[in-house]
Amino acid sequence: MECKDTLALVSPFSSSPSPSNSSQNPLQSSPSFPSSSQSSPPSPPPIVLSPCAACKILRRRCVEKCVLAPYFPPTEPYKFTIAHRVFGASNIIKFLQDLPESQRADAVSSMVYEANARIRDPVYGCAGAICQLQKQIGELQAQLAKAQAELVTTQCQQRNLIALICMEMAQSQEPILQQQQQQQHQQLQLQQQQQQLVDTSCFLDDNSFGSAWEPLWT
Repeated sequence: MECKDTLALVSPFSSSPSPSNSSQNPLQSSPSFPSSSQSSPPSPPPIVLSPCAACKILRRRCVEKCVLAPYFPPTEPYKFTIAHRVFGASNIIKFLQDLPESQRADAVSSMVYEANARIRDPVYGCAGAICQLQKQIGELQAQLAKAQAELVTTQCQQRNLIALICMEMAQSQEPILQQQQQQQHQQLQLQQQQQQLVDTSCFLDDNSFGSAWEPLWT
């Protein structure tokens, strides 16, 4: 009886390892999963986007669809610094949200230009720069009109000079033409004199022939 009791006491503990063995079976089969994970390609590392200049200056997180990112890149922080100094970040964001995307780039350029002008001239700002440019345009137009008048005057002088040169050339050629005409006239006179001499010589020959025959008639 004592042996049976001892076996009965030992049997629960001896049967207990069987569940432990069953519990170990899943653990032994589990290493098959890492093998499949090792065969798959590793996932690419996440792309870390640098914040735009606006978010970097404002010290806030730059979200994926940041309104300021396309127009204030991190390589040009001075643009947002100037615009933020004059208009403020909230106003810039509001302006851009109210405009369509096709006009936002021009709006940012205008704000940066206006901010630069306002920093240079706090009183007049961009209007002062426009007035100064209009003044320069007026001065340049006056210089252009003066240059055009001088050009017309120079062209008239050149035409008059060409006319004078032609007249002088014509006058210088007149004596030559007169000399040529005189020479031609003299040549004609000489030819006429030679013809007259020939005619008179023939007439003298006829008279001499008649005088030679006069004794015969007597």
